[in-house]
Amino acid sequence: MAEDLESLIRRADLDELVRFVDSTCHSRDWEQLARIRNEARSAVSTGRQLWPIATLANYRLALWAPAQDAVRALDDTARTFMPGPVSEIISLHHTWDELEEHLAPGHDRSLIAHERAMRGDRISIDEPTALDVPMQIQNWEPSYVMANYTDDGVDFPAPDLPSCRDPLETSDADPVDDPDSIYAFRRLVEPWTAHSNGDADACVVEGGVPEALGALGLSHARTASLSPYEALSWLAWTAASGGAHGPRRGAATGRGEAWWFLATFVGLADDWPCDPEEFGEVVNSLEFTSFTYDKAPTGGWGLHLVIEDPEEGLAIALRATDVE
Repeated sequence: MAEDLESLIRRADLDELVRFVDSTCHSRDWEQLARIRNEARSAVSTGRQLWPIATLANYRLALWAPAQDAVRALDDTARTFMPGPVSEIISLHHTWDELEEHLAPGHDRSLIAHERAMRGDRISIDEPTALDVPMQIQNWEPSYVMANYTDDGVDFPAPDLPSCRDPLETSDADPVDDPDSIYAFRRLVEPWTAHSNGDADACVVEGGVPEALGALGLSHARTASLSPYEALSWLAWTAASGGAHGPRRGAATGRGEAWWFLATFVGLADDWPCDPEEFGEVVNSLEFTSFTYDKAPTGGWGLHLVIEDPEEGLAIALRATDVE
């Protein structure tokens, strides 16, 4: 078998190497899978472009190998072209109890702990966090939409949201200067706009939904009210996704970015990391409205959301789209 691998590497036979990876996974020979990864990665230095095989082998190692072998995927450089972050891939089929003893301290360990907490595992309160948000899902948070990884890639459906049916006439309004909130939103959608075909804009106004959408340049819209659960799930899904072509950041990072954006808009960023209970009360005091309009894209990835802060008399309209 070792000679077969050497021959395939020497010939740079991508099709046969993919089949070799498949058969190795089928036989559950995780040492051999790691060797395929290492040999394919090393072959790049000889001019053989076998990085797709190194990436595939590392992806399958993270996805299917037992915990003690799956964590070896974290030690490799073959991460760049995976369908998602290694921390999220490893977390799909492995519990925290299985993984904990095999993970070195650091950023990857923390992200995996967050991912497993989002899937229902209990994590020690002493576990260091890299995201400045609690590991455990709070009782005021939604059940976030989680990605599913298979041999063929990743599926991450958008949250179920009500259809926008209520017609709205917008009102003219001038945007309020709020660069921090605008920056936090642009950070939330950065994979869509910086690494894919996406476009995003936002504006803050004094007023409500009509003024916010008017400042966004719309004269008519159709709207639907959202619960805080639905809105937070949508924001986190957006931040977790890479859009059409950008790098997926993972559910844990998406949740952290959603918290940071909302904390910035309501003025809690200066106290970051903010108290979870206080933050939950503030989020539940906000009003959320989804919207669409005649020329809005109907496919691909989208976020069309207005957030109102009745106590402050402010609203922010968010619009982000990405298409293949």
